[in-house]
Amino acid sequence: MKISVIIPIYNKEEYIETCLNKTLKQTFEDFEVIAVDDGSTDRSGQICDQLAEKDSRLKVIHIPNMGVTAARKRGLDEAKGQYVMFSDADDFYLPDALATLYNAIESSKADEVIASFVDQYGHYTLSDHIGEPPCDLLIREILANEQRFCVLWGIIFKKEILEDCLDIPNEIIEGEDKLMQIKVLAKQPRVRFIDDCVYMYNMGLPNDRKQTLERAIAYDNMLREILAYRWDFFEHHFILHQLKDYQLFVAAGEGMKVKPYYKEQFNGRLNGSFSLANRLTWWLPTNVAGAIIRTYWRFIRAWRHRA
Repeated sequence: MKISVIIPIYNKEEYIETCLNKTLKQTFEDFEVIAVDDGSTDRSGQICDQLAEKDSRLKVIHIPNMGVTAARKRGLDEAKGQYVMFSDADDFYLPDALATLYNAIESSKADEVIASFVDQYGHYTLSDHIGEPPCDLLIREILANEQRFCVLWGIIFKKEILEDCLDIPNEIIEGEDKLMQIKVLAKQPRVRFIDDCVYMYNMGLPNDRKQTLERAIAYDNMLREILAYRWDFFEHHFILHQLKDYQLFVAAGEGMKVKPYYKEQFNGRLNGSFSLANRLTWWLPTNVAGAIIRTYWRFIRAWRHRA
């Protein structure tokens, strides 16, 4: 078996049939699809079972709800492929995706190959990177939410490079894909970028996951542990990551609740090396900063729809 495609699913009955059908209709031949139903309460699991009856390449696993990373890990445990790819259940791979990524990783002998993607509005996102950039640079971009590349989907991995990279606590329910990729990149693999578009990403879909301060702290603690090998290099971008989290809390009206934690984190660190916009979101009263952030997000969403 050359490729295993792992798809974690939780309450995606509106999208999962399209996702699976698009994957099963790939021009590439030697692959399996592992759909992990993570305790869905809608018809997602039933739809997967019905499709599996028609195509032996699709394996469906039903587990109690444990979170997306646990679902991916269970899929990886069952994977028979030499290479592994991931998809979200509300997105899908374009017809030549598996062939394109397989040929790229075989010819380059890289440990992972990252392609580009398109969203539902027809906007293509091409990475600024070419060839094989340093892994630590990619980590910094992910930390600061400044990456212009796929983080987990739209990528093909050597299966062995994923070992120990899905051991993420269940209480972490936001940013799991980024944390997983950072754990991979911390191993300093060979990462190859290609411009080919392989993935359709449904941007901005709502989810019912609620971030809490306790989860944000657990995430920060794990990041510090992963990045300890070169902390001086990563510290600035780690603080940017925390600023982005703080802004999410502020936009949700929870700024005052989390302010003491972030005040301790930012103490003496928000100097002129950070943009004025980022510093203003910290200096302004939380109600004012929240209004500005929400207005900016509405503008971005409107621009995407019009473009």
